[in-house]
Amino acid sequence: MSQFNAHDEMTMGPVPFAHDADVQTRANFITKTYVHLLGAVLVFVGLEFLLYPLAGSLMGTMLSGTYSWLIVLGMFMLVSWVARSWADSATSVPLQYAGLSLYVVAQAIIFVPLIYIGLQYNGVIETAALITVLLFFGLTFVVFLTRKDFSFLRGILIFAGIAALGLIVCSIIFGFSLGLVFSVVMVSLACGYILYDTSNVLHHYRIGQHVAAALALFASVALLFWYVLRIVIGMNRD
Repeated sequence: MSQFNAHDEMTMGPVPFAHDADVQTRANFITKTYVHLLGAVLVFVGLEFLLYPLAGSLMGTMLSGTYSWLIVLGMFMLVSWVARSWADSATSVPLQYAGLSLYVVAQAIIFVPLIYIGLQYNGVIETAALITVLLFFGLTFVVFLTRKDFSFLRGILIFAGIAALGLIVCSIIFGFSLGLVFSVVMVSLACGYILYDTSNVLHHYRIGQHVAAALALFASVALLFWYVLRIVIGMNRD
């Protein structure tokens, strides 16, 4: 999620919010946002192909001990914060792209173990990807059709995200499984983020912030895909 404050408004100057711009400018902004999102997804897929031969060694490093995965998650959160800060830059376009690129690479790396497991089952990756795409387009359609501002979800999403992170950390430390119900709840949370981020594209991003908007949407799609894939893998195991 991108955060907007007084400092952003001062640095952005007279640049209008997308919803205040003329129709053509707003349409160009939305198009750029989703083109960058598509580009990020394609780069992510390409990186997974490149990283797959290294999956065994990466899994060994990331899952070698109780606290290894916790360290990986901590590093991922730090990198994510840096990437979002760069993507939100109001003064440097190259820094915006560096932020988006860094975030996509970080997601690709952290996805390797789950992708590796998913590929052990026939059709699991394809099924999870299709479900993710259908959910994403369905939620996007709802926002664009209704033009509703879902910014009221921000507090709920932050609270739920912190609670989920706490449960994940506890599960790693104490060695218990969060199970199918948790994955279903996280899919719901990811859907909430997609509604929130999509409505921000229409109402709360400024013209020129398409890279930051694409990163936010990509993060939500990645979260959705992660837990949809976990559910589909779990169903195939059973």
